[in-house]
Amino acid sequence: MSHIHVERNRRRQMNEHLKVLRSLTPCFYIKRGDQASIIGGVIEFIKELHQVVQSLEAKKRRKSLSPTSPGPSPRQFQLSPQLPDTPLIGTIHDTNFKELGACCNSPVADVEAKISGSNVLLRTISRRIPGQIVRIISVLEKLSFEILHLNISSMEDTVLYSFVIKVQIGLECQVSVEELTLEVQQTFCRSEAICLN
Repeated sequence: MSHIHVERNRRRQMNEHLKVLRSLTPCFYIKRGDQASIIGGVIEFIKELHQVVQSLEAKKRRKSLSPTSPGPSPRQFQLSPQLPDTPLIGTIHDTNFKELGACCNSPVADVEAKISGSNVLLRTISRRIPGQIVRIISVLEKLSFEILHLNISSMEDTVLYSFVIKVQIGLECQVSVEELTLEVQQTFCRSEAICLN
């Protein structure tokens, strides 16, 4: 009998905790009411919160680097390749090149691209700029990338765009990861110039 009582208490506690988790999580993260869906939705929400925290830390870093700077010129970009002599995107078939990447940071935005298998993971963190997502998508299409997934997270005036992209089938990509990050970074530079005028 005591075992049954202990099990009932455990289930009651579990249901109460799930109810609290569900109430703390925005409804669009939880598709159904079963336990697995609630826990899966909470995990996704926590991942998004981690990204927002990262974007806020990047914003704080940018402000401390250049609190009164009106905007960068392309020469102010910091390009930080993670591996030297990065091959062109779409030409990597060797298993030694599982994850290649580059970062291009400026006072306006941080841009990071990583090759992961046959896809490229592209992340940008910046303040909210009207029309910026359209400019990034335009550059990706110009460079023959297909967008497989786009995730947008924002808090206050900071926004994080996370893309999963790949080279369109039948097209050859002639751009390296460093060039991709520079191209995307320049969209922020142009946006900043437009906003200042």
